[in-house]
Amino acid sequence: MSRPPYPAAQRQGIVEDLHGHQVADPYRWLEDPQSDDTKKWLAAQDELFHQSVDDLPGRERLRARLTDLLGSGSIGAPVWRGDRRFFVRRTAEQEHAVLYTVGADDVERTLLDPMAIDDSGRTTLDSWQPDKEGRLLAYQLSHGGDEESVLRVMDVETGEEIEGPIERCRYTQIAWLPGGEAFYYVRRLPASEVPEGEDQYHRRVYLHRVGSDPETDDVMIFGEGGEKTTYYGVSVSRDGRWLALSAAQGTAPRNDLWFADLSVSTIEAPALTVIQEGVDAETGVYVGRDGRAYLFTDRDAPRARLCVTDPADPSYETWRDLIPEDPEAVLSDFAILDGPELDRPVLLAAWTRHAISEITVHDLVTGERIGEVPTPGLGTISGIVERPEGGHEAWFGYTDHVTPTSVQRYDARTGGTSLWQAAPGTVNLPDVRAEQIAYESYDGTQVRMLVISRADVAAGDQPRPTVLYGYGGFNVSLTPSYSPTILTWVEAGGVYVIANVRGGSEEGEDWHRAGMLDRKQAVFDDFHAAAEKLIADGWTTPSRLAISGGSNGGLLVGAALTQRPDLYRAVVCSAPLLDMVRYEKFGLGQTWNVEYGSAEVPEQLGWLLGYSPYHHVEEGVEYPATLFTIFDSDTRVDPLHARKMCAALQHATSSAEPILLRNEAEVGHGARAVSRTVQLAVDTLSFMAARTGLHLRDDLPG
Repeated sequence: MSRPPYPAAQRQGIVEDLHGHQVADPYRWLEDPQSDDTKKWLAAQDELFHQSVDDLPGRERLRARLTDLLGSGSIGAPVWRGDRRFFVRRTAEQEHAVLYTVGADDVERTLLDPMAIDDSGRTTLDSWQPDKEGRLLAYQLSHGGDEESVLRVMDVETGEEIEGPIERCRYTQIAWLPGGEAFYYVRRLPASEVPEGEDQYHRRVYLHRVGSDPETDDVMIFGEGGEKTTYYGVSVSRDGRWLALSAAQGTAPRNDLWFADLSVSTIEAPALTVIQEGVDAETGVYVGRDGRAYLFTDRDAPRARLCVTDPADPSYETWRDLIPEDPEAVLSDFAILDGPELDRPVLLAAWTRHAISEITVHDLVTGERIGEVPTPGLGTISGIVERPEGGHEAWFGYTDHVTPTSVQRYDARTGGTSLWQAAPGTVNLPDVRAEQIAYESYDGTQVRMLVISRADVAAGDQPRPTVLYGYGGFNVSLTPSYSPTILTWVEAGGVYVIANVRGGSEEGEDWHRAGMLDRKQAVFDDFHAAAEKLIADGWTTPSRLAISGGSNGGLLVGAALTQRPDLYRAVVCSAPLLDMVRYEKFGLGQTWNVEYGSAEVPEQLGWLLGYSPYHHVEEGVEYPATLFTIFDSDTRVDPLHARKMCAALQHATSSAEPILLRNEAEVGHGARAVSRTVQLAVDTLSFMAARTGLHLRDDLPG
């Protein structure tokens, strides 16, 4: 093969002295998306991408099979307010999930359909929260992928919008007070009140009364003078008595936590009591119907524990373990079932054990384990839901690699679990299997990965086209889930592997911290070791191995391709961070320096330069085929990272393997319409198949 004709990209002679390091940045001009040079370069990259990918074999069969498997749709667990429930569902023909409600009359009504609001598919429902009585609904929409959530309030009975739009509410929680007359929420300061370029930061907690002007009447109750990157959380107990406020610097794995008794102070000026301040741990508080304060914490317990105390005195010395830390499983959620029809109230505790979910049953008073909740299989449980007023039932989502998300119902009277709602669509699923494999990383640490293959495929029978996927950061756990992308690849004869590398939460907070800041290289080592284990066991070979990751996972595969270009044949790098010297200057970068470190600090710049992919591209190296996928409206990770890295690799590589850039407009880092999901998957799967030799058969179902 001959080297592709890459678009011309000027190399600038920019070299800066940063804390004694000579740091080159030849493609800084590509940071400006509005410049004529960048636009011309992007247009040429787009043409090259389509020339290289549009005619790859099997694309229409991929499109048909992905569409078929996505036809399962999705269903969410119910959120109860008395006899009324709220839930989201997406059917096969819908581009986005729709929010519905069902009242005491058992009649289902549509509350919010993003496609009815905007038939272009570019508007997404970011979050929603009914008030405590279920009469009003606060919800947030964003457009074009920018995730700049705009807050509105709806009358549930009539569907009438009675409030909004309230802007600058990205990532806010809504904490309703009883009666639906007011709520606490988080909002950024106006751009006119903050330094230039900092309008993405400077959050504050406000009290808003429904019907008042948010610009003039809202009361700031917390955050004045706080750090610009601080995120706040807010909640109010069901009875309206207890207000909880939390604050964390960026994405740091620690928070400060305060409590206020609203029965003895005003809602405009709550008298806050410190629960935790200046402590290197993460803690949340919930007041139960029994009047006890439940503290979910990793303080002195990296795998988390559940404590109880008197909310009148929540100081650390009063905490008592109810569910102590498990030496192997990570506590992830809990729910309380205390209906009068039960012999005794119980607590459900959700765990992940090496990324596999389970639920145990405990006596609510003593914490004694008295049973377990039957689950459909070895998969992932999400969001245990109880009725706010109490009862004997709980609902939770369940999925695994061959099971579209369903909602299960647990009855504490019988101890049984039953299917409450299945995914709305019916699909023809391939016969696949998943096995968890343990392996040693370079420092001897045991790491695990899930290997998904056709049921008739085994290690060592013959090397197969394989995708190795990872994330490795921000305490994010990779657990089993239904994925049409994975199933389509595996059904065609490939192998798909998910590596639970350090930096995630699969083994608790210590596992996360073992892969952050100055220990980030451990994440990349775990990933390389996973690849070598797959090769040693006969699953694949370097010439048949592709790697894939997005966001922080894009950083992972970016580091992997620069550190071990010999180990991988193809790379899909999506919405990545790659210039770790300048990442803080763009998007939400400054909120992540607690995870990565800051280039402003000499020692930390050394960490970053040790692996920053953009700064480790070397001329004359045979780099693997690489596809960068970026999204123009991404307000989290700026697309400039991939633009600069793409130009650097196209200049440096001595290989004929293509280096391509896929740039998508009017979509962002997160949610997208189903048709866009299909198109992206077709492009990435066909690219990896062509490089690794996966034959996309014409007899695929669908």
